[in-house]
Amino acid sequence: MDGIDPAWLEPTWFLDSDSPEVDVFAAAAGGASSAATEMAIKLFYAVRDGLRYDPYGTDRDPGSYRASVICRADTAWCVPKAVLLTAAARNRGIPARLGFADVKNHLTSEKLRASMGTDVFAWHGYSELFLRGRWFKLSTAFNIELCERFGTKALEFDGTDDALMHPFDESGNRHMEYVKQRGSYDDLPLDMIFASFAEIYPTMGFDGAGAAAAGDEVFDSPH
Repeated sequence: MDGIDPAWLEPTWFLDSDSPEVDVFAAAAGGASSAATEMAIKLFYAVRDGLRYDPYGTDRDPGSYRASVICRADTAWCVPKAVLLTAAARNRGIPARLGFADVKNHLTSEKLRASMGTDVFAWHGYSELFLRGRWFKLSTAFNIELCERFGTKALEFDGTDDALMHPFDESGNRHMEYVKQRGSYDDLPLDMIFASFAEIYPTMGFDGAGAAAAGDEVFDSPH
């Protein structure tokens, strides 16, 4: 494809799109779809709802962030879910890469805000898929059941626009605000993410810092 960097289609250690596990996941999720956009839509929903959001499922082991491992899990947070969607897209021949941003969560509980010392969450992860001549930014962090339970808007993707965190919830309360773009990456910059967590959240243990810094939210009760 003209103008497409080969790196956006090639497997990496984290984005092991050539692994049997990712191949099986992508084939099952995409079905018999032949059009790239239709395939991307099916992959998006397979990752969004196939892995339930778990903000506490962080891990120091780099092996836990390989797509071939993630696709066998039942739960994940935003970064591993982005890794899986990106790898599955590459497996199906769709140019894809990872994107990251810091977000301000206006619905963060007071307890979490106090323990973190901030309501800005670093390195929220999402996927970037190249379809019909443009990049689409797709966040698969929150599964539909979670959104319905807490009154937040589920992200949808129909191939015409990005699927990024909503600025307001279903009740009109301010929700997610993107405050800093961290850029696009051909592979997972895990060392950079871990280093940022240690710097930004020095008073928190890794599990808490990892979950919060992922840009995912923890509520004390449904809204």
